[in-house]
Amino acid sequence: MENAGRAIAEEAAKLANEGQPANEARLANGMQPANEVQLANGMQPANEVQLANGMQLANKMQLANGMQSANEVQLANGTRSANKSQPQNGERKAGRRRFEWLVLVGKGNNGGDGLVCARHLIELGHGATVAYAVPPEQLVGEAAIQRGIAERLGLPAMTYAPGEIEWHRFDGVIDALLGTGTKGAPREPYASLIREANASGKPIVAADIPSGLDADTGEAAEPSVRAELTVALAMSKRGLLLYPGAENAGRVVVRGIGIPESAAETIGVRAFELSERTLREKLELAWPPVRKADTHKGTYGHVLVAAGSRPMSGAGLLAARAALRSGSGLVSWALPDSLLPALLGRLPEAMLLGMPDAGRGDWSAAPPETLAAAAAGKQALVIGPGMGRWNKDGAWLRTLWESLPGSLPLVLDADALNMLAAAEAPGQDAGGEPFAAWPRRAVPVVLTPHPGEMARMCGLSVREAQRDRIGLARRYAEEHGVIVVLKGARTVVAEPGGRVYVNVTGNPGMATGGSGDVLAGLIGGLLAQGLSPVQAAAAGVYLHGAAGDRAANVRPSQASLLAGDIIERL
Repeated sequence: MENAGRAIAEEAAKLANEGQPANEARLANGMQPANEVQLANGMQPANEVQLANGMQLANKMQLANGMQSANEVQLANGTRSANKSQPQNGERKAGRRRFEWLVLVGKGNNGGDGLVCARHLIELGHGATVAYAVPPEQLVGEAAIQRGIAERLGLPAMTYAPGEIEWHRFDGVIDALLGTGTKGAPREPYASLIREANASGKPIVAADIPSGLDADTGEAAEPSVRAELTVALAMSKRGLLLYPGAENAGRVVVRGIGIPESAAETIGVRAFELSERTLREKLELAWPPVRKADTHKGTYGHVLVAAGSRPMSGAGLLAARAALRSGSGLVSWALPDSLLPALLGRLPEAMLLGMPDAGRGDWSAAPPETLAAAAAGKQALVIGPGMGRWNKDGAWLRTLWESLPGSLPLVLDADALNMLAAAEAPGQDAGGEPFAAWPRRAVPVVLTPHPGEMARMCGLSVREAQRDRIGLARRYAEEHGVIVVLKGARTVVAEPGGRVYVNVTGNPGMATGGSGDVLAGLIGGLLAQGLSPVQAAAAGVYLHGAAGDRAANVRPSQASLLAGDIIERL
């Protein structure tokens, strides 16, 4: 607990010293992720933000004297004098006024962290006043122990009563009300205190997780704290990586508190934020990849992309282009025969392969065995982008599944996933046999559903599928022996062994038609180069989001981003 409280205090002090993110932007635009506000408005010193929004300085004497005495805080809040016990070694540097924090303390362990944080804030030269959410005698466990220490040190304190906190006296708030074990909407008096803190306009630093946020699913109860900064202790929490929790968390900093990183999986925490470090250390990828001088196109594999139909030929084009940009040595694109004349020359780097279509421009007349034969000698196969749907297509996919070598890496996307869901329906030639009963392949298949497709595959509503994205993706991967790439804001990659990776690259501009086709082709191209299915899925998702970020940075607006722009930034 000592390490946790110190870590929270140190990160809060950094926020104060750097200058808090602009409250003006928060009030004008509603709650935004901290990084977006900072990038849009720059970092403003706390005083400038306060003056811009018409807020009072915590104490008029602070600027003149550079420091406010503990007695002034105590008297302003109706607490007893404790100047003899107040640490005297925390004076601020000359010319810098003291930052005043209000530390909101709950009755459990999270509250104990808050009380330790208050002590360390004072040692760092900041002001700290404790606001107990409940009468102090109701604190339990470590919180009760830390309360005794705080009282002996004479930390300024109050017990919360609705409407009585003078928020203008404080520059920032520490949220140490409710911890990771809390489920459901906060009850009174926590609910009222959270609403007041959010309405204060002060930057909030959350201890481990914002109060009211589900640490597992990212669901944000009403009310829940909207933090500027969250100091995650020991390891990040799943709920901090997923929306809406990611928005409420603001900027997330993970601080070690003495728990070895290697212990994370031992205690069941197997969700990791996707980063270059994760790719290197958890997925054992040489990153960034470097090509040897004595190689040729055959070194980097041959991927077959089976995609496109008359109304959606662009999906196949995007997937094939992305496969090329992935670095795959060779790319072949299988598409309905009658589309070939219109697409010849559109992608000169790829080889086109016509599939029987009886002049209809779709896949209904293409025997699955023909596609399986075309996949011979390839190192990966991507199936589904823009293929369309037809009668008995679930049975078609099942036949293809059994016709392909079990060692051939597959990516199933878009319509192939809808076929997968349809194959389980009564009346299909596949016998309505559930996907879990299909023969397991030697190499796990990569499935890339968006929330709607995932819902259909699981027999759920989209709302139900989105409720616990990590849990749903993990269960499906484990039950079916596949890699699940559940797309969306904070795409989730789940592998059969239970590990999950959550991507934090990407932006809302990527919510555009064709973006998923690009991802499918990219993953297929990485598979062809010899990456394992989970490596290709995780690296593909990370690169896809990073390319989207680079593409958005050169556009006048994220809204103008196109799927093709992502390919050009790979």
